[in-house]
Amino acid sequence: MTASRARRRHRLRVLAFMSPWLIGFALFFAYPLAATVYFSFYRYNLFQLTPIGLTNYRFLFHDPYAWQAIKNTMWLVIVMVPLRVLFGLGLAQLLTRIKRGGNLLRAVFYLPFLIPPVAATVAFVFVVNPGTGPINNLFAKVGIHLPDWFNDPTWTKPGLTLLALWGIGDVMIILLASLLDVPKSLYEAAAIDGANAWQQFRRITLPTISPVLMFSAVTGVIQTLQYFTQAMVAANASQGNADQAGTTTAPGYPDGASLTFPQTLYNEGFQQFNMGYACVLALVLFVVAMFFTLILLRQFHAFGDDD
Repeated sequence: MTASRARRRHRLRVLAFMSPWLIGFALFFAYPLAATVYFSFYRYNLFQLTPIGLTNYRFLFHDPYAWQAIKNTMWLVIVMVPLRVLFGLGLAQLLTRIKRGGNLLRAVFYLPFLIPPVAATVAFVFVVNPGTGPINNLFAKVGIHLPDWFNDPTWTKPGLTLLALWGIGDVMIILLASLLDVPKSLYEAAAIDGANAWQQFRRITLPTISPVLMFSAVTGVIQTLQYFTQAMVAANASQGNADQAGTTTAPGYPDGASLTFPQTLYNEGFQQFNMGYACVLALVLFVVAMFFTLILLRQFHAFGDDD
């Protein structure tokens, strides 16, 4: 009887200590997820709630607007995320070898990340504008004509990728810290054994910083699946438009090339007020993010086991 009462008190203490997390999980994850699933079976415009079964899910397979957004977002995930990680790793590796002026270069590469996304995007669109931008004009003087990045559908997604590489400071600073944390004694032992620079990088650096690479890749995928502000602002800035109160702007300029999945979700939910269909899009985004995260975790665990 005494032992049973002690176990009960222990369980109550554990629940008491876990209660802040349990309350937060219920309020900010479980309930919103359950409500999203519930409303996905209804036609809901904030005033009327009409049950329609699987109609919202069937409509997704015939919605060209959503499929265009899915293709663009997958392009950004497949191209932008690996380039951001590789470029950030290359910059970090370079900065570890620079003895003079290294601190200044770290600040220079990190500064674009500190600029608010809207201001950074407007500035970048202006700088690479073929008519007034100094970058395109500078290359034109030496005979190299750069594309009209944000007005040509072919070059819009590469332009957004360049914008992401310009603001690489967050990835660069995390990888730089992980590189500086690798014990120098490992490199000294490898050099004595005759390992060259590539072998040291492959056998020492990569396995040591693999958790940080995994973190950068997973967060990069999740951020890119939620890519919204930069694509919207770049489309508006390249058109010469400025949002005003009471006006709405159709995303995706030019010809749907900059349309991303979160923009479609925003358009359906908060411009067209198709909340039921927007809930379906939100669930698809959640499932895809979980799928990519699990795949990356499995791949990085396999990489760690090999080494």
